Amino acid sequence: MRRKGVSYAKYGYLFSLPFMLAFLVFSLYPTLYTALIGFTNMKGVIPPPLEILDNPFQNFRDLLFDNPTFRTSMLNTGLIWICNFIPQLVMALLLAAWFTSLRLKIRGQSVFKTMLYMPNIITAGSVAVLFSALFAYPMGPVNSFFQLMGWSDAPINFLQDKTTARGIVAFIQFWMWYGNTMIVFIAGIAGINPQIFEQAQIDGANGIQTFFRITLPSLRTIILFVLVTSMVGGLQMFDIPRLFLNGGPDGATRTAAVFIYEQAFTGSYMYNRAAAASMILFVIAAILSAFLFYILRDRDAAARRKAERQMQRAAKLEAKRGVAQ
Repeated sequence: MRRKGVSYAKYGYLFSLPFMLAFLVFSLYPTLYTALIGFTNMKGVIPPPLEILDNPFQNFRDLLFDNPTFRTSMLNTGLIWICNFIPQLVMALLLAAWFTSLRLKIRGQSVFKTMLYMPNIITAGSVAVLFSALFAYPMGPVNSFFQLMGWSDAPINFLQDKTTARGIVAFIQFWMWYGNTMIVFIAGIAGINPQIFEQAQIDGANGIQTFFRITLPSLRTIILFVLVTSMVGGLQMFDIPRLFLNGGPDGATRTAAVFIYEQAFTGSYMYNRAAAASMILFVIAAILSAFLFYILRDRDAAARRKAERQMQRAAKLEAKRGVAQ
């Protein structure tokens, strides 16, 4: 007699039901509703009933072609993200390689890792207050240090210079997130077979050769994960620019997320324009993510899959010819 197997699939669906409900209510529905608002005239403290515009893409056109503030906010977002992510990636890779080096065998790694990760768990409000005090004008630690070293004769209002303000915001983002990126890379390196490093050491490879020939290629998927998550986080950059300088001076640190907040919840309450800007950000994030996935794909695996498909097609064609004969 055949014994009937027991299927536990229904329990998997049952356990995933709370997540699915939360996703549908708090993620999918708001996203679809936001996309809908972008095609309507919804605005004002008490918005009128939803009505699709005669030209559904009018809000998107106004933002892209007739709104220099939005274009400036997108430029600020890109500049601040690039200026903080490149040094963040380099620093995190170097620290991860340093902590995982078989030659160095760093002692007290837990203490160093905790200290380097600490800025990531400090709230954005606390960080904004800290750096506002550091760069305070006319009396602040940075100004006092500059005058003590003889680098300036009078106090400098750092936060009123556009370039300096962007640089400080980029540094804050770097300082807050390089520790998190370092931990991700350390976890990735820990997943590499240690025998590969030992064999490289036996073969006489130095640290630089090991890093560029073994560590970096093996971290391709981890680097892709870091790039995509950092890019999406950079497009959503809001807390530090808003809390630190409120988008100033003169809009120099107004990011796309700050622009969306200002359009939706201040002034004329342009919900339709804020929703359209959100959808533009969504499309940009999707395009950039697809581009990164394509650039960092495993070319060897793709070539193998292509060869397998060609062999399958050839086998099917040969089978058809055999049947026809």
